[in-house]
Amino acid sequence: MTDVQEAQERALREFTRQWCERDNRIAALSYFGNLIAYFATFFAAVWAALEGAWWLVAAIVVVNAFAAVRLYVLEHDCGHYTLFETRRQNDIAGIALSFFTLTPYRAMQYNHNRHHAHLGNLDMRDTGEIYTMTVREWEEAGPLKRIAYRTLRNPLFLLPIGGTLTYALRYRWPKNTMKVGWKGVMVQNLGLAIWLGFIWWVSGWTGLAVYGMTVVVAAVLGVAQVYLQHNFEHTYWDRKPTLKPRIAALKGSSALDFGHWWDIATANIAYHDIHHFNANVPSYRLRKCHLAAREQFHLPTIEPREALYCFTLKLWDEDKKVLVPFPNSVWERARPSGGQAAA
Repeated sequence: MTDVQEAQERALREFTRQWCERDNRIAALSYFGNLIAYFATFFAAVWAALEGAWWLVAAIVVVNAFAAVRLYVLEHDCGHYTLFETRRQNDIAGIALSFFTLTPYRAMQYNHNRHHAHLGNLDMRDTGEIYTMTVREWEEAGPLKRIAYRTLRNPLFLLPIGGTLTYALRYRWPKNTMKVGWKGVMVQNLGLAIWLGFIWWVSGWTGLAVYGMTVVVAAVLGVAQVYLQHNFEHTYWDRKPTLKPRIAALKGSSALDFGHWWDIATANIAYHDIHHFNANVPSYRLRKCHLAAREQFHLPTIEPREALYCFTLKLWDEDKKVLVPFPNSVWERARPSGGQAAA
């Protein structure tokens, strides 16, 4: 890191500190308002299904799925102790949300903090949400390993199938469960079972079918967001001793410019660069912090067209320091101009 880069990093860190204040009033509005939206849209979708209006169900399910994604972001905020003012308030709120996000709170908190600590470290890729292979590893891989990796990174598998399996099955016993306490995970699973039982009690199999639809759509939206947060052309990966954690936090995380409504629907987590750079900034201040910072600092963004291109990027090129498509792919010549993908 050059002296100029260090000075800019210090200036940005100091700038973001003014946005770290927690406010229980804003947090409560976001938290309880989100829960109301989630339950209202879910039971509206169930009612529409019982009436046979499946065209209406499809529309409401999308809204409910966004509400579910937003609940996950709020649980994630609680894990950082940034939503409410005290640790106890955040823990209680986060545990309560876990029954509806399908994500055990303590396991999420532990694994996500490891993700923050090792972001961009090629020797600690197990802490990331989506595995990334290097070009050299791809060249050395055998046919079966290549097929498995191609399947994993294919959006048609990654988003609907991989996302649903992760949230519906994998998170019933997340990695590192024994390190954070298996009892909390089992309590969460019991609470989830009670919630599913309640749905069946009030609406039968139709209600469970609607719930399954919302889980799949929410999984697609959530995994797509997670993917775009760190998988773009000029992201950051390196190995020690040249690994620069502070650069990885900012450069290895994206900022999605999908419009204000997207920001509202996803609790501003699109501004992931600021979140990783300073995880003390609450979600309800991320957007304002990022927009204000863009007036003074170079913070590239990814727009929708560039986001689609990001899904063609599969391998980290350690020589060129960019994320690239598979070799000899038609996507190698399809890179759009502008934005963070070409920063």
